[in-house]
Amino acid sequence: MDYRQIPAVFVADAPGLDFLNSIATPVDQQVDWISDGEGLVAWLEQAKWVPKAALADITSRSTSAELDAVAAQARVLREWFRDFVNKKKGRPLVARHLRELAPLNQLLERDERYGKIVADVIDAAEGGTTFKFRENRRWHSAESLLMPIAEALARLVCDEDFTYMKACEGPRCTLMFVDRTRGHARRWCSMAICGNRAKVAAHRKRLKEQKSG
Repeated sequence: MDYRQIPAVFVADAPGLDFLNSIATPVDQQVDWISDGEGLVAWLEQAKWVPKAALADITSRSTSAELDAVAAQARVLREWFRDFVNKKKGRPLVARHLRELAPLNQLLERDERYGKIVADVIDAAEGGTTFKFRENRRWHSAESLLMPIAEALARLVCDEDFTYMKACEGPRCTLMFVDRTRGHARRWCSMAICGNRAKVAAHRKRLKEQKSG
């Protein structure tokens, strides 16, 4: 199925896992929202990880081949990190796991971030103003699009407890999420998707058992 025909899925409750979920089977066929450069740009816009002006500027200055190459790098990063999460989910990370994250740290070293003081007007009529420290990023090339992805993955490692990271129990589903429910009993990526499918399957099974009984 073409990724242009269906909006991206954001059900993970964690941006880093939402990136892993940029390939999924939301209906019947697998969809890869970052299968090419155009898809990567569209996905980043939907995720709101890159300012629209920066996306427009990068797109205007980059060839399709350059954007496709960055999308390919993003897919490699996605599958490498998916493997890491699949192996570690269900239990806390420990110090020795840092060695496995070396590729991510190497990518983060390429980031071009800087800080800036900006004014936050409280009351324009009274002239009330406070100042904020805002972090920005320089978007020099198409490869800059990898930086917010790398940051989201790093924050997942640093801010989330891998104990509560789960894969949806849907038979064909590949979506992952952080279980923030009370008692950590969440089983499905979404009740509207796989949860509903499970209910329908269970209902059909009961009907079949009643008929055969």
